Amino acid sequence: MAGQGLPLHVATLLTGLLECLGFAGVLFGWPSLVFVFKNEDYFKDLCGPDAGPIGNATGQADCKAQDERFSLIFTLGSFMNNFMTFPTGYIFDRFKTTVAR
Repeated sequence: MAGQGLPLHVATLLTGLLECLGFAGVLFGWPSLVFVFKNEDYFKDLCGPDAGPIGNATGQADCKAQDERFSLIFTLGSFMNNFMTFPTGYIFDRFKTTVAR
């Protein structure tokens, strides 16, 4: 009865696609998220006032430190995404997909 495993294979494929969209989308859509985070004033305390050509503090804020923090978060997220493939692959190979999820 070869057809009995087909629903399980289709369910595994669909849940895998859903997981990829839900979890990998954060890293792939990072530039859009940074735009939203900046509008929501995440890490705004790292921004200092820009002195401008006149020397007053009425210009745009210098947010280099904020951009560096977002870059650090992306770097750590990308590293962990790639680093965790080895232990996750072992778990999936050892205990099979259904049990691992």
